Amino acid sequence: MKRDPQAKTPRGGDLSRREMLGLMGSAAAAITLAGCGGSEQSGQSGSGESGTGGETASTCVVKPQQTEGPYFVDERLNRSDIRMDPTDASVVEGVPLDLTFNVSRIDSSSSCTPLAGAVVNVWHCDALGQYSDVRDTAEGFNTLGQKYLRGYQVTDENGTARFTTIYPGWYQGRAVHIHFKIRTDPDSEQSYEFTSQLYFDDALTDQVHTQEPYAEKGQRDLRNDDDGIFQEGGDELMLDLTEDGQGGYVGTFDIALEETYNQT
Repeated sequence: MKRDPQAKTPRGGDLSRREMLGLMGSAAAAITLAGCGGSEQSGQSGSGESGTGGETASTCVVKPQQTEGPYFVDERLNRSDIRMDPTDASVVEGVPLDLTFNVSRIDSSSSCTPLAGAVVNVWHCDALGQYSDVRDTAEGFNTLGQKYLRGYQVTDENGTARFTTIYPGWYQGRAVHIHFKIRTDPDSEQSYEFTSQLYFDDALTDQVHTQEPYAEKGQRDLRNDDDGIFQEGGDELMLDLTEDGQGGYVGTFDIALEETYNQT
């Protein structure tokens, strides 16, 4: 497991994880792609086809937004495999996870089409519960300057973005999760933005975490139903995984985003 206590180019967070658990609110963007609920849009369920893009109804499901948390660092790392730390070419250890996002857009006429050209950011902790580019005084680690398990991909013409990562570990006060953010143009003040988290079946997590290097941290202290953030729609953000036949897992997450405007 890669560990380097020396800070390099400090760009990440510098706070206690215990402090951040009380600060999980995230400011909404002026314009967002809001996932309001988790049901199929009206008029999309009958034949299984919807809109002009031929998207199946199963992919046209809006999902709830959740907090960004304090550990998002906009590293601008355009890469599909986020396991490597580009600062020293080391690779984070853990059970491999191939993650695919299928992103659609639901417009004002309820048509559902693939959302091409969207930037999908992914970030999460390693097998021992540590994020890169962060100094956490309570947990006693300093990863400032490191950039593992962070990256983005741009959705293709089918609205698809793919990542290779690892099954996340755990840390105090949270269920096991992956953060993600979808933006249409990160450099524009008029960018659409949607932020949420993915969750895992508790029984599968128990199984994965008996392996090294996860087992080094010991038994986790919180399951999904006891996580206050999971309780805000986490059951609609579960990642369904299948084994890849090589000791890892494959998962696909379908999400449809509704264009809505915040009232100010």
